[in-house]
Order: sequence, then C-alpha cells, then structure tokens
Amino acid sequence: MIEFRNVSKQYTSDVTALRGISFTIEKGELVFLAGPSGAGKSTLMKMIAAMERPSSGQVIVNGQDISRIKPVAVPFLRRNLGLIFQQQRLLTDRSVLANVMLPLLVTGASKTQAEQRARAALDKVGLGDRAGAEPLALSGGEQQRVSIARAIVNRPQVILADEPTANLDRASANKVLEALKAFNSVGVTCLISSHDEVMLDAAARVIHLNHGQLEVAA
Repeated sequence: MIEFRNVSKQYTSDVTALRGISFTIEKGELVFLAGPSGAGKSTLMKMIAAMERPSSGQVIVNGQDISRIKPVAVPFLRRNLGLIFQQQRLLTDRSVLANVMLPLLVTGASKTQAEQRARAALDKVGLGDRAGAEPLALSGGEQQRVSIARAIVNRPQVILADEPTANLDRASANKVLEALKAFNSVGVTCLISSHDEVMLDAAARVIHLNHGQLEVAA
C-alpha cells in the first residue's frame, strides 16, 4: 500500500529532512512511526499525502508514484487517505456533525447522505451523542476523536495520523488509539506517528527515524 524507495528530502543546502529512506507497508497493516522531534516524521507523512515531494527516490501509494503525480490528480489521491494532522483543527463556528460532514459535501455528496455517513462515523468513535455540540465544548480527547471521524467519513484505504495522542491524558489517548485500531481491524492501513512510549511498547511494528534516517524497520 505504501512504499518508500531510497527517498531523500532536502529543503536547502543546510536542511535535509530525510536521507535514503526505504520501507514497505502492506495493505491492512498498523504501523507506528517513532523518533525525536526533527527526525523527519511529519515530512514523511506529508510525502504520502503529496503535500511534499521527494528530492530523490520514489514514494509509491496504492500503486501511484507521488513524485510523478500531476497536481490535478492530488485531490483524487487524498480521497483514499484519512489525514489526521496536528495543524488541521476543527472549525469552531459549526457543530461537530457539520465538521464531519464537510469532506463529503466538498466531494459532492448530498446533505442527506453526508449527514447519514457523518453520524455513522461519529458513532464509530463513540461520539454519536455529541453531534450537535460545538467543538470547543468537547475535551481534547473528544476533539481528536471527532478529527478521526472526519478523516474516515470518506471511507479511506489509508489513515495517516501525526501524533494523534499528543497532549492527551492516558485515558483519552487510549480511546483515540482504540478508535484507530477499530478501523484497522476492518482492513484500513494505518500509519501513526507517536512519542508515546506506552503505545510504542505495545505496537506490533515500529519504524524508527533519527536525523532523517531509518534506524529500525521491524
């Protein structure tokens, strides 16, 4: 589902985010991406979503070479990706339900269909009863689960989650992880970056980055 072939990313002559990265993630895998701040985790995630392009090497996502993909094809690529990035906040001027409906409305779904699927997505993350609430009325953990519902409402083949449990207490972090594992259990490929040692210790597979280089691909 995801393959990096000797991928490097250099922003300037002094700043290199990734150096010669190669690994493969099979369809339906749940993989964690670990490493200190500045290791290149966010850059790697953004490459999969075609937010960044490699300076050299190939990034293959579901058979598509990201380094060669045309700008017009990027939105179609992203429809198969559920993106949970820290900078993608919920819109505070509309309800939780409206936030989750938005990706479907943008892609042309009817309001009725969008509402039906958004309510189903909220049920899957345990927040069906908070559909009418405003985002700011939710806890940090609940807001992150709404972000997950918004990311999966398009029924993506891949979920990319960049530090989804950052700044959450243990109970909230566990609920977020349980929601992601539930989608993985029905065949969705998941790549999750994390500093959470408890989470990483329990992971079946962890890819470690350090200073832009691959340390371990177990």
